[in-house]
Amino acid sequence: MRHAPVTPNGDLIRWVDIPGAEPARLYLHGLGASSPAYFAAAAAHPVLTGHRSLLLDLLGFGLSDRPADFPYTREAHADAVAAALTDAGLAGVDVVGHSMGGAIAVVLAARHPHLVSRLVLVDAGIDPAPAPQTPGSTGITGFTEEEFLAGGWRPTRERVGPAWWSTMRLAGRTALYRSAVDRARATSPTVRELLLGLPGPRTFLYPAADGELPGAEGLVASGVTVRAVPDCGHNIMLDNPDGFAREVARALATD
Repeated sequence: MRHAPVTPNGDLIRWVDIPGAEPARLYLHGLGASSPAYFAAAAAHPVLTGHRSLLLDLLGFGLSDRPADFPYTREAHADAVAAALTDAGLAGVDVVGHSMGGAIAVVLAARHPHLVSRLVLVDAGIDPAPAPQTPGSTGITGFTEEEFLAGGWRPTRERVGPAWWSTMRLAGRTALYRSAVDRARATSPTVRELLLGLPGPRTFLYPAADGELPGAEGLVASGVTVRAVPDCGHNIMLDNPDGFAREVARALATD
């Protein structure tokens, strides 16, 4: 386990650091998740082993510190990850980001381009979340922050179910709320627009069961490789670890 201070108060981001060859690979989890839990099997897959891999928990989540005074916006998350990478002496890393972590990966690449080489976005949230929230979502944004902290998190626990809650319960509730609200926030430029303007190899993976990816033509036109992964839902790496690992390896072989 490694760590780095990423705020003026010295709050720590922590990650599991698997040794291997450069370029390093950084894995970023989604809302209420944890990278060691979600990506360990993929990082250990035969087609992905051999490279240094950082299974990093975003500030406020998993094994990392949970400061109450951190804004937990995508920009703040990206800057905190950048501070951790800099502390680790890394640049030009390949970033694999799932869901909210994919959006943070895009913002990281836009704000700190020297730190990122290739991007693999895993059903990433590149558009503002719909309102009202769709079935199966957390329902967090239906509360004010005060309501959520005072007990609004309890129906969220019931809504997401035991599997998701097993990692969500590790998150600071302030971090969980503010990150969810920011996930729904429209930005200018949007995360999608940032992605379209990025240089370098970019791949977007999504579940084949979802049908055609909205806006896929624009992504492809800007140089983003779009691939559907079979036999999975939103958590591609958990539902189809073999297919996920092979698609990530394919993406990271792109020059």
